[in-house]
Amino acid sequence: MVDTIAAIATPYGEGGIGIIRISGPDALEILNKIFVHKGNGNIQPRYATYGSVVDPEDGVMIDEALAIYMKAPASYTAEDVVEIQCHGSVVSLRKILALVLKMGARLSEPGEFTKRAFLNGRIDLSQAEAVMDVVKAKTDRTFDVAISQLEGSLSGKINEIRHHILDLLVDITVNIDYPDEDIEEMTYDQLQTSLSLIGEMIEKLLSTADTGRMIREGIRIAIVGRPNVGKSSLMNLLLKESRAIVTEIPGTTRDTIEEALTIRGIPVYLIDTAGIRQTGDVIEQIGIEKAKEAFNTADYIIFIIDASQPLNEEDLEILSYVNGRKSLILLNKQDKGNQVIATDIANKSPNSDIIYTSLIRGEGIEEIEDKIEELVYGGEISQEESVMVSNVRHTELLRKSKEAVSDAMEMVLRREPLDIIEIDVRNAYDDLGEITGDTVTDEILNEVFSRFCLGK
Repeated sequence: MVDTIAAIATPYGEGGIGIIRISGPDALEILNKIFVHKGNGNIQPRYATYGSVVDPEDGVMIDEALAIYMKAPASYTAEDVVEIQCHGSVVSLRKILALVLKMGARLSEPGEFTKRAFLNGRIDLSQAEAVMDVVKAKTDRTFDVAISQLEGSLSGKINEIRHHILDLLVDITVNIDYPDEDIEEMTYDQLQTSLSLIGEMIEKLLSTADTGRMIREGIRIAIVGRPNVGKSSLMNLLLKESRAIVTEIPGTTRDTIEEALTIRGIPVYLIDTAGIRQTGDVIEQIGIEKAKEAFNTADYIIFIIDASQPLNEEDLEILSYVNGRKSLILLNKQDKGNQVIATDIANKSPNSDIIYTSLIRGEGIEEIEDKIEELVYGGEISQEESVMVSNVRHTELLRKSKEAVSDAMEMVLRREPLDIIEIDVRNAYDDLGEITGDTVTDEILNEVFSRFCLGK
């Protein structure tokens, strides 16, 4: 990190303001070469200075701009940082960046500004990953979880668990290395108590992982059923617009229609599928195959049944697919009478939730949204939960750490020597350290930051 990097920090396109960010030991020197301010004196740290960006070789002005200098270590990267705020023109941004590079800066790699913040100790790795979650957040709830992690809520909990493990490691090591000294001997009962506490703390974090993933990445919901049962009507009601064509003609929907929306702060990807039935229509058959693919990749299934008619073979076939999956079954068209009752379905798919609906009247939508919210939060995790695991990498490392603690517990119950138990306890400590970056490898760092955008 002895060089100076630069990149455009705002999205390409027209806008009121565009920003070029520079970070490194030569940031201020480069600014002084190309920036002519309108006032007197030098550029002061943390003050916005008005002036012009000028090519020093020919004296041609490129654009009016504001320059802000943030002196190390009180900056995003903990290095000297300069931001040039110019007009949000693609041409202006491109020309200023080219001039900055000509003056000695290097074009940054994706995520390199945040990587420098991590390597300089300003933030840990979980906070660095939260930066991109904040940038990519599409709902208020996703944003809140990301901000909480950026502020260090997850890091604090991980460090608390690691502190307990470290205390245990110290006690084990002392008993191994100095068995004849006048120190308190660690008993297997004490080991068991400590490992139980650590395991419970890890498990509490892991219990939030499914909810966190759905909040961060969204939940894929496939709407399935035979033709003309109300699938497109449900999609239109949830979207609050006429996105899918609704007719009395079976087979109207011949392809999957996917739309993104927010339900109670939860990002949802809704998939309206072709009606599943036996048909000789080649195009409709393709749509049915796509419906089955969507069924297999969805996190949640909404299966709609026309309850005004008796169950037929197509309903029963789809019901066999649904059984065992996280699903909600709608007994629709209650306005036309009811020939199917919940007990008829509950016996065939005991794990599914069942709701009576009349989608043509808009009846049952609130209950459907209740079930989606219940699926995400599980009835156990409060929406105000301060610490939530939402990153797949973090989840896998927590699981590895928990397995290591379980292995250590097994060794304790078998009364194995302390030096054998220490191996698993240390593995748990290191696995958690990968979350915060304390024990992370260069390969993992490169993979994490390669997912960032330029200029961040």
